[in-house]
Amino acid sequence: MEIFLQQLVNGLTIGSIYALVALGYTMVYGVLKLINFAHGDLVALSAYVGLVIMMQLAGALSPAILIILTFLLTMAIIAIAGVILERAAYRPLRKAPRLSAVVSALGASMVIENGIMLIWGPMPRIFPASVVPNVNFDIHGVYISLMQVLVLIISFVLMVGLYFFVNKTKLGTAMRACAIDQDAARLMGIDVNRVIVTTFVIGSALGAVGGLFIGMYYRGIYFNMGWIYGLNAFVAAIIGGIGNIPGAMLGGLLLGVFNAFISGYLSSSWAMALTYVLLIVIMIFRPTGILGERVAEKV
Repeated sequence: MEIFLQQLVNGLTIGSIYALVALGYTMVYGVLKLINFAHGDLVALSAYVGLVIMMQLAGALSPAILIILTFLLTMAIIAIAGVILERAAYRPLRKAPRLSAVVSALGASMVIENGIMLIWGPMPRIFPASVVPNVNFDIHGVYISLMQVLVLIISFVLMVGLYFFVNKTKLGTAMRACAIDQDAARLMGIDVNRVIVTTFVIGSALGAVGGLFIGMYYRGIYFNMGWIYGLNAFVAAIIGGIGNIPGAMLGGLLLGVFNAFISGYLSSSWAMALTYVLLIVIMIFRPTGILGERVAEKV
């Protein structure tokens, strides 16, 4: 039983990170009907940017202030990078065939990935271990680290905050309107470009949090890590129902727990292969994902 609960905690931790990254995919898809393949590389970029900020400020600030400043500055920088990506790679192709935008997304992904390698080199970088104290809580034989607690709490707060922002605010309503019909939204006086930029800002900022969590939780980061983490998050978005915000959250958590149980009871070598078996099975029985693509609520 302890192994089951331990793997559940581990799975919810990595699943929360997948969910944060998956939200970036699902938000952009909801508004633009575009798979933003460069999103995973923005996540990798956020880990490197966060590491630089952390190393520059370390020693001058208390650990708590250092972590807060690192997160805020990284989210701001990656949000700006997301806006630049939208303006340079996607907006000029908004009226072009979808294939052109997909190719542009793949090209942007390669540019960011190779840019990271040229700037920081091909060798892995290591996050400092002393930023978050190595504290473990023993709850009836189940060990939960302070880092896992931070990941779970912050991810939960961000996901709940995003849900209420989309469903309870005027800008969130504009996002849902643009997701349904952009032309009709314009006729209603909605600034569609502003909504799209806001979507990229929020999605990129959430991805930045995910990238920092990856670096601080696993400590090792590498220039092409965006591909594997981005792919897992993309699978999570599809499993939950791409375009559906609660679906992206649910898909991320389910995928994280599934991978943790496979690693705990079978082997981590089988985790990736069985992930795609799970994806195929879900697509056969639920082609639009577990929660489906609910048009009225998608973003």
